[in-house]
Amino acid sequence: MADQNQNSQETQDSQDPSFSLQRTYVKDLSLEMPNAPQIFLEQEGPTVEVSINVGGQRLAETVYEASVTATVTTRIGDKVLYLVEATQAGIFEAANIPAEQLDPLIGIVCPTMLYPYLRANMADAITRTSLPPLHLAEVNFQGLYEQRVAQLSEEQNKEGDAGLILPPGMTRQ
Repeated sequence: MADQNQNSQETQDSQDPSFSLQRTYVKDLSLEMPNAPQIFLEQEGPTVEVSINVGGQRLAETVYEASVTATVTTRIGDKVLYLVEATQAGIFEAANIPAEQLDPLIGIVCPTMLYPYLRANMADAITRTSLPPLHLAEVNFQGLYEQRVAQLSEEQNKEGDAGLILPPGMTRQ
C-alpha cells in the first residue's frame, strides 16, 4: 500500500509544471567608438537611442534559450560617440507547461529574469570606455509582448487570416 502511494506521488510530481533558470551568459557583446578621440573634444551633450529585442528558441523537449538584446547608440550631433550592443541569454527548463502559456513564459518571464544581467554588463562595458556608465531604464516586458502579439494579429488580419495567434512550432491545418 505504501509503495502504491509513493508511486502515485512520483507520477503526480512528474506531471506538475516546473520552470527554472539553468544558466545565464553573455551571448554577444560589442562596443564601438568610431569617432574617438576627436569626439571627446565636443562640448555638446549626447543623445541616446535604445532598442530592446527579445528572442527565444527550443533547444530540447523541455529546454529553451531566451535572450534579450539591447542596442545603445549615443551621438553628439551626427557623430557616434559610442555604439554598444549586447545579448544576454539564458537556458531555461520548462516542463509540463501548457502550450498557450509557453510563449508568454519565454517572451515575458525569461526576459524579465535576464534583463538585470544585461543592464549590469552594458553599464560595465560603457564604464570601461572611461565615459560615465549608462544605466538602462526598467522595461515592461509584458507590454512589449502584448505589442508584439497585437502586431502579429494585425498582420494576420491583413492577410485575411482568422486572427488566431498560434504558439511557436504549431501550424494551421
